[in-house]
Amino acid sequence: MSRDRDPLSVGRVIGDVLDPFTKSISLRVTYSSREVNNGCELKPSQVANQPRVDIGGEDLRTFYTLVMVDPDAPSPSDPSLREYLHWLVTDIPATTGASFGHETVCYESPRPTMGIHRFVFVLFRQLGRQTVYAPGWRQNFNTRDFAEVYNLGSPVAAVYFNCQRESGSGGRRR
Repeated sequence: MSRDRDPLSVGRVIGDVLDPFTKSISLRVTYSSREVNNGCELKPSQVANQPRVDIGGEDLRTFYTLVMVDPDAPSPSDPSLREYLHWLVTDIPATTGASFGHETVCYESPRPTMGIHRFVFVLFRQLGRQTVYAPGWRQNFNTRDFAEVYNLGSPVAAVYFNCQRESGSGGRRR
């Protein structure tokens, strides 16, 4: 089994966001033509626009919530804003994608200024439609607490990428 697909390695890397879980549905996140695989490196310019998100499932009457967070904000050495909520989409019908859901918190593109940040997409199965609402803030969001408040249970899928500030051009500044 590759590192990208191994839920145990994913759990170790994003354990400060999620408890161990068993993936039970497919989650595909794509920026332009680049699919997000666990641990891949994407530049801020590549993630400026919201990604295409496709989810599996079998029944259009089943709904999902997608959460995107940065557990390393504002910097990995001092994540005092952990977790920063970048995107929240609710009421996504199974077999479709995020564009068919309700964008509860609009997409904010990653712009890390220091260090390598992890950006985590987490998918939860909802108990029903229109049962999940927007939090009042983005910083210090807590995925575990959010899932508990809305009775979302364990995640059904997750994927993450790494992102860091793009190098400047033209050499040393004076």
